[in-house]
Amino acid sequence: MDTRATLLTAALKVLEDEGEAQFSTRAVCLLAHVTAPTLYHHYGSADGLLSAAMTAAFAQFLASKQAAVQSSDPVTALREGWDDYVRFAAARPRLYAAMMGRVLQGAQIPAAQQAFALLIERIAAIGAQGRLDLTVAAAADLMWASANSASLLYVTAQLRNSAPPTPAVVEDIRENAIRTILTAESKG
Repeated sequence: MDTRATLLTAALKVLEDEGEAQFSTRAVCLLAHVTAPTLYHHYGSADGLLSAAMTAAFAQFLASKQAAVQSSDPVTALREGWDDYVRFAAARPRLYAAMMGRVLQGAQIPAAQQAFALLIERIAAIGAQGRLDLTVAAAADLMWASANSASLLYVTAQLRNSAPPTPAVVEDIRENAIRTILTAESKG
């Protein structure tokens, strides 16, 4: 692995272990076994490295979504994509929180936009079968909000002094959202 990639891997590890608030070039350099000038040579600044790490994290997230086997039934495919999204947040809650922080700050991240486009495609496929009770945009907003809500339960578990959500709670969030977007005939 070259130095640039080693630094990026170290940055992702710091984000996953400590979160963005504790992110520091010192921690990254210690983990990567390089000096600060080496980091600055490759990324220009701490923010340059942080931006590259966020881009890499979104790319990893998108790659996992694209690599997942998709059911031929669009509702099942929507469930699978939703589960994949929440699973990423559950496995990497600090990194997920940092990624969402970048989105909230207005960063334009192509991989994030592509992930949302996949959601739109899945919902449009449900609509094409006449099974959608809402507009594609409204259904996408609802599914996006429900996946982020479930994901935030993992992110905030420590803050709430509680265990991460149970699988039943996460499934209820997903299924309530899916029932809301489907026509009455599709729910049965």
